[in-house]
Amino acid sequence: MKCWAGLLIVILLVFCPPANGAAVRITDDPGGRIGKYIYKYERLRASGQNVIIDGFCASACTIVLATIPTDRICVTSRAELAFHAAWDIGPRGRPVTNFGATRTVYLMYPSPVRRWIAQRGGLTPRTIFLRGNPLQAMYRSCPS
Repeated sequence: MKCWAGLLIVILLVFCPPANGAAVRITDDPGGRIGKYIYKYERLRASGQNVIIDGFCASACTIVLATIPTDRICVTSRAELAFHAAWDIGPRGRPVTNFGATRTVYLMYPSPVRRWIAQRGGLTPRTIFLRGNPLQAMYRSCPS
């Protein structure tokens, strides 16, 4: 009996490999260094996994929109994206806008996201939030 069970497990593993399309869920990500997120999301894109945005995704986290194909992203009613200009630490530890990085990130976003940002004055030190109906109009809702 143990032999048959072992054989069945081997057959299942060979002919039914684990799905690499499992979803990654974003729930509370305040962002961070842009390079780290580009690297993280490039690897995620290559994995074939889908992304569920199910909460707060701010700053560099929003690079997910620029890296993962739109058809592999879904949003829940709790999804909230926060955008602002990229910055570096300047004199006395104060943030200083990095215009080059801001422009690079802005140009990475899909055109509907860029239009939405532009309609709100662009990426500035002031944070703008994309959620609710405007977000649902750009990305599909996650299945229940």
